Amino acid sequence: MSIEIRGLTHIYDADTPFARIAIRDIELTIDDGEVMAIIGHTGSGKSTLVQHFNGLLRPSAGSIKIDGVEIGRKGVDLRNIRRKVGLVFQYPEHQLFEETVWDDVAFGPRNMGISDEEVKSRVERALAAVDVDAVLAERSPFELSGGEKRRVAIAGVLAMEPSVLVLDEPTAGLDPRGRQELLSQIEEWQKQRNLTVVFVSHNMAEVARLADRLVVMHQGEIVMEGPPKTIFAERERLEAIGLGVPDMTALMQRLRAKGWDLPASALSVPEAEKAIMAVLAKETRVGTGADT
Repeated sequence: MSIEIRGLTHIYDADTPFARIAIRDIELTIDDGEVMAIIGHTGSGKSTLVQHFNGLLRPSAGSIKIDGVEIGRKGVDLRNIRRKVGLVFQYPEHQLFEETVWDDVAFGPRNMGISDEEVKSRVERALAAVDVDAVLAERSPFELSGGEKRRVAIAGVLAMEPSVLVLDEPTAGLDPRGRQELLSQIEEWQKQRNLTVVFVSHNMAEVARLADRLVVMHQGEIVMEGPPKTIFAERERLEAIGLGVPDMTALMQRLRAKGWDLPASALSVPEAEKAIMAVLAKETRVGTGADT
């Protein structure tokens, strides 16, 4: 399912002395099945942008189309849009309200008018997908840790079986192991369901791992857009707006500055290791005369 954004502007407190332009003239197309990351400094407009994707916020100007339907028009069934586009907030406690985890995850499917049997099946699949067991499902969501709340909030969205999954800082507050597990699950869901995934993150390593394309925002506007390798090769430009690059990319760029013949934008440890070993092997061959 595609998302088409044209001239999107949002003004908070419009027509008041406190009016503030949060995003301005956004032009963006997100393709069916794509994994796209939105990065930017705090206050750059990332969260404001993604809250338009399911009609939570309405445009002050411009348009947004979900699968060809302009969702800002009067009469559009936003409930149907929100079934297709699932949004998980940065703070999961904002989405949890039922007495038990099970009921919280079941809330969306129940309101879709499907059978009790199908509701049960969807809840079980969603909870299994986020590794929440039956014992935890009977507890109050407000008794859970931050990481558990995040998993339950994601399960509630997955149970709706959306075509688009929007995640605002999905790994915030998780420990390293929890982050890695959740990232692996996101990759698995995307492949199994051919989901379109849009996620906001400040973690450049996560962005490099998951995204097909990056959108860089600064002061409410898109200032860079492209594949991770292309964007992270622009280290100085990113640093000028308060962003960094993945650790492995930074390492490769430092080695290049010292004269190593390495690519400028390796994104992962295996990729960096392979490139460095290739250089070392070449130097060994030259040193022993093997290339002559």
